[in-house]
Amino acid sequence: MELGLVGLGKMGGNMRERIRRAGHTVIGYDRNPELADVDSLQELVEKLRGPRVVWVMVPAGAATQSTVDELAGLLSPGDVVVDGGNSRWTDDEKHAEELKAKGVGFVDCGVSGGVWGLENGYALMYGGDKDDVAKVQPVFDALKPEGEFGSVHAGKVGAGHFAKMVHNGIEYAMMQAFAEGWELLEKVDSVTDVREIFRSWQEGTVIRSWLLDLAVNALDDDEHLEKLRGYAQDSGEGRWTVEAAIDNAVPLPAITASLFARFASRQDDSPQMKMIAALRNQFGGHAVENKK
Repeated sequence: MELGLVGLGKMGGNMRERIRRAGHTVIGYDRNPELADVDSLQELVEKLRGPRVVWVMVPAGAATQSTVDELAGLLSPGDVVVDGGNSRWTDDEKHAEELKAKGVGFVDCGVSGGVWGLENGYALMYGGDKDDVAKVQPVFDALKPEGEFGSVHAGKVGAGHFAKMVHNGIEYAMMQAFAEGWELLEKVDSVTDVREIFRSWQEGTVIRSWLLDLAVNALDDDEHLEKLRGYAQDSGEGRWTVEAAIDNAVPLPAITASLFARFASRQDDSPQMKMIAALRNQFGGHAVENKK
């Protein structure tokens, strides 16, 4: 099939390549002309045959809103817009209504896989009408990991981004647990090789995981994480997860505590946050702050 892809940064650029490797045609647009295949959204839409599918991979909020607004004026009834960024699920409902008035479908898709997705595939969580989802299905199949799992139609519009939000909340708590354990091991005089302890956990333990593998990678690069400042950003989805928990009266003590720990990192040079920052860099290519 043909796909228009808007936003060709770290994620979008790799997604374009993976979709092309599966044999589909991708026409990409980015504000950086060195990355783009076309010079404008209008040219992108004109080059696609109907019914068109345009996948948006730009920052949540104003950038996504302006892109959806422009596409609403360019697309035709029967076309579909996919928001694959990290938008809040409540924005999805607004975008779906805006596009519905033009006869254009809308699918929201939470995407996980970071900088490793090109080779390993992307975990996909999408929401929307089944007929709209069907128009995008070949792209979902191209992006997902090999095997039975890694892709799910989570429900109505907004369900995909809600599922991805909860996924990221769980990720916060898991990273915090690894970071706390690492700091405690580093603190005790009797423990002489924390890195090798983490490495030993990669086989046969109940906590073996991709995050653990990435922690070992980070420690191989910088055994005591001495090059990093103990500061970790939050993408916003941890906050949204906690807010949703409050709205639905669901207790999330571990996820909430992990979010607050990141806030604490902005007050002091937190050893735990060195591990959080290192893990975020390993799986997502997120920027780290080095010591001066």
